[in-house]
Amino acid sequence: MQPSEPQAPRPPISGIVWDIVLNATIPLLLYKFSKHYISQSELTALILATTFPVGKSIYGLIRQARLDPIAIIVLLGIATGGVAMLLGGSPKLLLVRESLFTGVLGLACFASLLLPRPMMFYFGRYFIAKGEPQVLERFESSWQIPGVRSGHRLITIVWGFVFITELLLRIILIYRTSSASVLVASPIVLGTLTIATLIWTFRYAHRIRLRAIAGMRQAAPETRLSEPAV
Repeated sequence: MQPSEPQAPRPPISGIVWDIVLNATIPLLLYKFSKHYISQSELTALILATTFPVGKSIYGLIRQARLDPIAIIVLLGIATGGVAMLLGGSPKLLLVRESLFTGVLGLACFASLLLPRPMMFYFGRYFIAKGEPQVLERFESSWQIPGVRSGHRLITIVWGFVFITELLLRIILIYRTSSASVLVASPIVLGTLTIATLIWTFRYAHRIRLRAIAGMRQAAPETRLSEPAV
């Protein structure tokens, strides 16, 4: 009797939507508050508006009490923002600072294709293994399957394009609309791109997993094999 096919995992859409709502409303409220009650300075208002996403990121790091791929990205993003402010801290530069790092991350995805394993392999390993030794071992061993290797590389390429696209869209918004509009629209644009890419990634990875399982069954039909974690 053949075991039933594993169900496709669901991406964490609800958490991303909640982040979009928070990041599209609270920074705007802080921006308006600064303009009305603190100073008419655009730079002051934007600095105050960015305190929420930065503070939220730091809180998440303290709560997790460990460094994981997402935490590392948050830390690097905060560092990039600090460098941007030291280089001038103009209003437009403050608005684009988060996406500057997103663009760098996109370039890093493409650069990682030259390494033995691409960047998204490590992200997948973190989210799927979740610190479980057996799942981690299966995930590592799945790299020996050609289809899995090409799948991780394609996923890395897609995310690289998404990150760079977000940077370009944000720059267009900054030079075509007001600061308040950018504060609202940017989280929505990034969130929409992230959700769409996550859904594709989970579905594509599930298809890779099914093909890997089928290939292993054909290679050893008489042997009961554990499912690869990909």
